[in-house]
Amino acid sequence: MVIYIGEFSKYIIALLIVLYTLECFAVFRYDNEDHRSGIYIRQNLLMFAFHFVCFLVICFETEDMTYLFFYAFQQIVLYAAVVLYRMLYPKANRLIVNNMCMLLGISFVILTRLDMGKAVKQFVIVTGSLTAALIIPFFVHKFKFLKNLKWVYALVGIAALSIVMILGQTTYGSKLSYSIAGITFQPSEFVKILFVFFVASALYQSSGFFEVFTTAVIAAAHVIVLVISKDLGSALIFFMVYVLMVFVATKNALYLLAGAAGGSAAAYVAYTVFSHVQVRVKAWKDPWSVIDSAGYQITQSLFAISSGDWFGLGIYKGTPEAIPFVEADFIFSAIAEEFGIIFSVCLILICVSCFIMFMHTAAVLKDKFYQLTAFGLGVTYIFQVFLTIGGGTKFIPLTGVTLPLISYGGSSVLTTLIMFAIIEGLYMVRQDESEQQKKALRKRRKLRERRQYLAGDEIEDEE
Repeated sequence: MVIYIGEFSKYIIALLIVLYTLECFAVFRYDNEDHRSGIYIRQNLLMFAFHFVCFLVICFETEDMTYLFFYAFQQIVLYAAVVLYRMLYPKANRLIVNNMCMLLGISFVILTRLDMGKAVKQFVIVTGSLTAALIIPFFVHKFKFLKNLKWVYALVGIAALSIVMILGQTTYGSKLSYSIAGITFQPSEFVKILFVFFVASALYQSSGFFEVFTTAVIAAAHVIVLVISKDLGSALIFFMVYVLMVFVATKNALYLLAGAAGGSAAAYVAYTVFSHVQVRVKAWKDPWSVIDSAGYQITQSLFAISSGDWFGLGIYKGTPEAIPFVEADFIFSAIAEEFGIIFSVCLILICVSCFIMFMHTAAVLKDKFYQLTAFGLGVTYIFQVFLTIGGGTKFIPLTGVTLPLISYGGSSVLTTLIMFAIIEGLYMVRQDESEQQKKALRKRRKLRERRQYLAGDEIEDEE
């Protein structure tokens, strides 16, 4: 009986994720949130059905019904997030909220399957993070002085990274985190947001050569500190975000070309200076030749992905634990093995739909500071997704970054939830801008009609 349930559930799970993904892109057919309400409701039903089916399979496979209690707590938290965002912020974008909860649901399922202890820790962190994220849209929406804190963002960011460089814990040759009262933080995750705010506040009024040069010096300081700490994955994200934000702010392709040239030169220097970069590149070029050492992780990842086929082996049918650090760097491989290629592609598309909504929000905002902020956060998010999945599939060398909202890691999940909450606040700013434009248009129309009336002209309707 358990065998049949596990086998049949693979196709149900694939169907649910495909339908959910289709709804993600159906949203973009409409500009009005009210017209999208039916899509959002269907997404909620599909999301909760997926979550329930997965935990039902987990209970049957483990023959432990106590997992249902853990499932119930998760459902309460995810449902509360959906409802509270809707109640507190009627103008918020519900696609972002739904995708956020869907990705968290996938994370809870795969982490429960991999390591129950870590799944519980992640659940506690997510619950606290969602509570904090609920108030962030209010601050972004109401506090206009955020655009005037350029040097605060820069100094706090560099200081936080410098503390890790000096006092941080060394993990596999890199200084990534430090602990306070037994709680471990990875500051580079939080500084990503401050860095985006810094660049946006530095360039929103003027994007001349002096402003670009000044921001380049501060950006270089961030990157250099990260390089000294050997946190090269984060350094790459900071560099890419800076180059693209400058390009968008200035619309000057020369900055983009200069960034590409500088990035290529920096990559070559990093390869010649850091031995662990050479090891990763060697493992990327030919992992089979070093399968018993540097290439072990990536070969196991490729074995897992290839064995998953279209619909996956099924929950608890694979061996993802054979991949070192599978719950962090290689969680996409574990998903591909047990849920299949179809599920994995849909997961990528859900992330892409988030990115498209981020970019749409940036495109329609009128205030340049908010526009650059939305763009920078969108690039930060999707580039991290690219680095994680690209590294796990041998598309690019490993960088050691996590898959946002999916991988195990408190700093990563908290930072990503904050990013999503900021975008919600920016979306609400855009709604206000739209309402102000409509009011101004109505006012001009009434004034024109009044003038025509006083002049004795026939009042004509204005399209």
